[in-house]
Amino acid sequence: MPVLPEPSPWVFPQPTDWDPEDDLVAMGGDLAPGSLLAAYAQGLFPMPTGGRRDPMGWFSPVRRGVLPLDGLVVSRSLRRSARHFEIRVDTAFEQVIDACGDRGRPDGWITPEVRAAYLALHDLGWVHSVEAWREDRLAGGLYGVSIGGVFAGESMFHRERDASKVALMGLVDLLRDEYADRRVLDVQWVTPHLATLGVVEIPRAAYLQKLRRALGAPLPAALDDAAR
Repeated sequence: MPVLPEPSPWVFPQPTDWDPEDDLVAMGGDLAPGSLLAAYAQGLFPMPTGGRRDPMGWFSPVRRGVLPLDGLVVSRSLRRSARHFEIRVDTAFEQVIDACGDRGRPDGWITPEVRAAYLALHDLGWVHSVEAWREDRLAGGLYGVSIGGVFAGESMFHRERDASKVALMGLVDLLRDEYADRRVLDVQWVTPHLATLGVVEIPRAAYLQKLRRALGAPLPAALDDAAR
């Protein structure tokens, strides 16, 4: 069972006050565990807006990317490839976030401050990694925030072909339990790559409605066990 952190001293704007045409909702605050949890529970997530001294941005995309749990597109070749990997949860979280934050990757946004914040939230049981291993080598993976029935994916990486896709397949399998109809797999924004895997866009209002319903669902068993 995840450990509740100290409440956030910050108050995020209510959805009725958000600009209906702007993904950026607020700026400032901090990345303390309580602040992060409060943000995700309201449909927000942080992302740096510039240099290290610039305030943190808090986003809620007007068009939100979500992956329906029954909509993952798995090709025959991907299904064959998946047989060569083993899925693990939270066995190498620090390695996963470091691989996702590799400064050699284009559009990298995982700063040392962001890394430290998610490591702290992981230690409390709220952030998890889903990993694809081959012969005891970490081949790819992803990580995200899990609150109730919401899994907010943050980033993914691969060192071998298809490894990140196989990790995503593993995550979907973990989420497809008796509460699957209430769960939400959030990926923030749709990219051309994610669209090929079945990710779709929904309006912000629809996402917030799904979020409220999902927050009342229990954690998936595999992630709850990993948090113990």
